[in-house]
Amino acid sequence: MKQFMAMLKMNENEHPPPTKLLDLAGQLCRELQSSSPSLEKLVDAMMECKNKRDFLTNIHVVRACVSVHIHKGQHDAACRLLEYCKAEEKEELVQLWHEIHYQRVMEKHQTDVLTPLQKFRCRKRNPPPISLCPEGLKNRNYSEEVRQHLYKFAAEVTANPDKKQREELARAMNLQPIQVYNWFANYRRRQKS
Repeated sequence: MKQFMAMLKMNENEHPPPTKLLDLAGQLCRELQSSSPSLEKLVDAMMECKNKRDFLTNIHVVRACVSVHIHKGQHDAACRLLEYCKAEEKEELVQLWHEIHYQRVMEKHQTDVLTPLQKFRCRKRNPPPISLCPEGLKNRNYSEEVRQHLYKFAAEVTANPDKKQREELARAMNLQPIQVYNWFANYRRRQKS
């Protein structure tokens, strides 16, 4: 920690900071994740630095910063940090985004856990920003064209296709066979009700 602080002070005007310094920051954040006062001191030092954006390219640093902000109850600051960080691990950043909002809801309701439904509602109310999901959130619904093709097959051929038929449908519509299997299972379930 002392070595990092000395290196940080020595390189505070250097842009970009040396790779060795960035790697050390990530390593320290990984090692100190359970040590709250030391981690807080480390995060404060990095966030006061002129080159803080360079540190936010490392997922371990980002995770540590978000953790410290949540611990301090600074949810908005944690969200802003995620919005402009440059870490490559987008899926993990989206998960951190959701964790911030889960924490907010837990504090609001004064509880330690959320039900799956509460988590689902929380994610729907607080979708991640475009900076974290440039291609948008995954939509679990199939396109109109795919749905029409599946409905037509169910009506004209069978609502319970065998393995070979499912594989052919999957290839034709660029889906996985399990997706086709599930679609037909859900289709039959809907028909019964």
